[in-house]
This record gives sequence, C-alpha cells and structure tokens, in this order.
Amino acid sequence: MDFVAITSCPAGLAHTPMAAKALEKAAAELGLTAKVEQQGEMGLKNEITVAEAQAAQFLLIGSDQKIEKMDRFEGIPKLRVNINSCIQKPKAVIDKASKVVAARSSK
Repeated sequence: MDFVAITSCPAGLAHTPMAAKALEKAAAELGLTAKVEQQGEMGLKNEITVAEAQAAQFLLIGSDQKIEKMDRFEGIPKLRVNINSCIQKPKAVIDKASKVVAARSSK
C-alpha cells in the first residue's frame, strides 16, 4: 500500500465522497495503491484497518474536522490538507504528501 487517506467534511455527505473518489482516481492514474476512508454523519465508510495503516508509507488527511480512531496511524507520517484541495487537485495533493514524507524521512 503506497498510502492511506481519510476524507471528512462537516456533514460527510457531499465533499467527503467527492474527495475520496478524486484521491482514488488520482492514485490509480499515478500508478499508486491507496485506500481512502470516509468519515462523517454516515460513520466510517471503507474503514482502514490497523494492518493497512501500518503497511502504508503515509496518511493523507483531507479534512479540517476531528478524525476518529487516529491511534491506528501511530508512527506513520501524516499530512493534513483542506478537503477542497483533494477534490480540485488530487494529484498535486498526493505529490505534495509524497514529497513531505520523503523530506521528513531523510532527516
């Protein structure tokens, strides 16, 4: 797994799935494997397991909201961005996350 991501907006009914689909599509187009969890009023959809989280190179959070069950991602590099960025420029967001994680790893 190249990365895992969580999308969440206040209601979780529109922007959350839009951002998730955009990230999944962008990851596939970039030749990356990713799993995107959605959090919102509907609960947790496509929930990331502890094993999936630990196998990922990084966690990308597309949200300004509080994220549930963050303990699954202990020790994994994280980057938080605005959910609209995930919808509008998902490839750029993934690229930025990859570079930030690489820079942190080289220190």
